Amino acid sequence: MSKTIVIGASGQIGSDLTLELRNRFGNDNVIASDIKNAADDVMSSGPFETLDVMDESGVAAVFKKHDISKVYLLAAMLSGSAEKNPKKAWDLNMKSLLSILDMAKEGLIKKVFWPSSIAVFGPTTPKQNTPQLTIMEPSTVYGISKLAGERWCEYYFNKYGVDVRGVRYPGLISYKTEAGGGTTDYAVEIFYEAIRAGKYECFLTEDTLLPMMFMPDAIRATIDLVEAPAEKVKIRSSYNLSGISFDPETLAAEIKKHIPDFSISYKPDFRQQIAESWPGSIDDSEARADWGWKHEYDLAKMTDIMLKEIKKKLS
Repeated sequence: MSKTIVIGASGQIGSDLTLELRNRFGNDNVIASDIKNAADDVMSSGPFETLDVMDESGVAAVFKKHDISKVYLLAAMLSGSAEKNPKKAWDLNMKSLLSILDMAKEGLIKKVFWPSSIAVFGPTTPKQNTPQLTIMEPSTVYGISKLAGERWCEYYFNKYGVDVRGVRYPGLISYKTEAGGGTTDYAVEIFYEAIRAGKYECFLTEDTLLPMMFMPDAIRATIDLVEAPAEKVKIRSSYNLSGISFDPETLAAEIKKHIPDFSISYKPDFRQQIAESWPGSIDDSEARADWGWKHEYDLAKMTDIMLKEIKKKLS
């Protein structure tokens, strides 16, 4: 059986994705890799390679060692962190993608998944039901790198036939890995602080509406796209992907149904400006039509699971 590697397996998406891929395809067939060790369940359940995605020869050596055919390239610097280190973020986000695309072009690997983001949109983009094809003028380093990456992915598909696939992730919410420097990370932090302290100070305003998705939906979408027949994948830049949209006040109200004394306050920081440049809701009808995407989790179901699982984790 062909083998798969997840580059960035210690991150929020990577840890969950690795475990689900191993569940579906077998532990030994999915290699986890990152510059640092991943979560214990990732480390203990299958092969792990310490890997710097910027080390092109090292990456190629690991691909050859394990006879890799599919690559999930998740290593990236996220929006909040990227604004503090623009050139470092650009180098990490772009050079890693181009090196992997070149390896695919040369036939070393057969299929590449690379995630884009709602950060590709900007202040001039339509805010509600943002369409697949629209104005894209990102105002952040992260968004600029993701938009450039989308164009490179489509270019390598059209020019060299590289089988590259991607989705524009909304904000992702998971109980397994804590937040890692993104603008939508309040929607993870709030659950931890609700349980730890019974209160949360949010870095966005109460009415900042953003598109979000519970991690199990995001993982399923990712694998379903990669496993879809090539003829069903009609967009090679990145597909719009949507789950649920809400603002901090709405999420806090849902948490209060479980923790009545929970309180939220607001102290917007530099991420507020980033959030205001992004859509409030996404039209993902192309993904639904082309490869059958459909989300499963609404706000109530997600909140219930998040609180139960974080309580278990923290105890």
